[in-house]
Amino acid sequence: MNIRAWPRSLTTRLALLFALLTATLLLVVILVQGRAVEGHMRELDDHELAGKVTLIRNVLHHAESSETLSRRLDDAFIGHDMLAVVLRDAEGRVVYARRPEFFGERQLAADPVLQVTTTWEKGSKQYFGLETIVEVPDSRSGPTRLRALVGLDISHHRLFLEEVRKRLWIDIFFAAIIAALFAWFAAHRGLAPLRRVTTTARGLSAERLGERLPERDAPNEVRDLVIAFNGMLGRLESSFRRLSDFSADIAHELRTPVSNLMTQTEVALSHARSPEEYREVLASNLEEYERIARMVSDMLFLAQAENGHLLHSSEGVNLADEARALIDFYEALAEEQGVRITLKGEASVIADRSMMRRALSNLLSNALRHTPSGGTVEISISSQGGLAKLAVRNYGDTIPAAQLSRIFERFHRASPERHRHGEGAGLGLAITRSIVETHGGRIEVTSDAGVTVFTLQLPLAPAAAVG
Repeated sequence: MNIRAWPRSLTTRLALLFALLTATLLLVVILVQGRAVEGHMRELDDHELAGKVTLIRNVLHHAESSETLSRRLDDAFIGHDMLAVVLRDAEGRVVYARRPEFFGERQLAADPVLQVTTTWEKGSKQYFGLETIVEVPDSRSGPTRLRALVGLDISHHRLFLEEVRKRLWIDIFFAAIIAALFAWFAAHRGLAPLRRVTTTARGLSAERLGERLPERDAPNEVRDLVIAFNGMLGRLESSFRRLSDFSADIAHELRTPVSNLMTQTEVALSHARSPEEYREVLASNLEEYERIARMVSDMLFLAQAENGHLLHSSEGVNLADEARALIDFYEALAEEQGVRITLKGEASVIADRSMMRRALSNLLSNALRHTPSGGTVEISISSQGGLAKLAVRNYGDTIPAAQLSRIFERFHRASPERHRHGEGAGLGLAITRSIVETHGGRIEVTSDAGVTVFTLQLPLAPAAAVG
């Protein structure tokens, strides 16, 4: 059957398939039972034929003479309207006949067909019979052997089977219809969760992502779909929430430098100024432009990283060498803040050197900003299980546990009071995570009892890859 010819409705398909299956099973059962009934009726006919032959033998055995044979047989067959009997002697002469019209030419032929049951039709009737030898006792010349042809009209059996078959076909038809209705009802109820999925999907919008489908009443076959759909809604809701927060944050971040630029420009244009004053205004504006440019550059970097378009080279990078270079770079700032930076351990990875230095720089500058005067920023490098681990530990305020899961999000700050410094517009840690994940690693953070630790885990470089 052409699949395209099937109805598009899954409920209708299931109903039709269930009806077809029901009809097929019933048909198989009927065929098997029909064969069994036919076999049983054949056994009954065989038994009845054997009984008639035995009856004929008994009558012949007790007959006093051939003159009384016909009368005794007629008396014995009273009430047996469906029975036909023909007795013939050795020369083929008919000794006794009862309803010989039941037999066909083949059955009445001179050639004997002994002990073989046959079925034949004559007119609209169907018959079943056999031919056998019976003996008639004769005191003068010994027993006489006669050929007995016995037949039964079994048309009533055929009519009965035809009527039964007709009724069974009608029963199959109505059973298939009832099965289709039950199947349609069951499928319609069973697929109700799918319709709810469709209804929910049609009503989805950015304002209605909080809706969820009930999982308890969903059948096992669609429960996984309901769970997956609810999971998708949860992810969409989370993504829309982050997008909304991101839009609000970026608007807030851009508003400050743009507002500064407008204010300074308006002040500069309010009255005539000297060239030196205009230079000062332009220099101040340039700082704001640079801040906006860094923010746009960081956002472009994150967008490329999330879409897998971030290009990077691969070379052997010694993490200890990169950390020492950054310590030298931040040494003046650390001394100014009264913070000491320590380094221990060594490991190498295959990475883009500039991107890896940027990630480490973000972690180190973040640690310096949140370490009080007199504190220490500790950088420890180790290798274990094919991974290089770099941990940046600083001592200061504890980051609340509720904030740790969001600390790597764009523009997120651990506390509303936190000020922005340099690249710290809330993008540094997000950039660091993107760089680490681009290189097949991961970053984790823990904060407890005033100790905050950022840990990078990257695939360890083979010894031959490190130059």
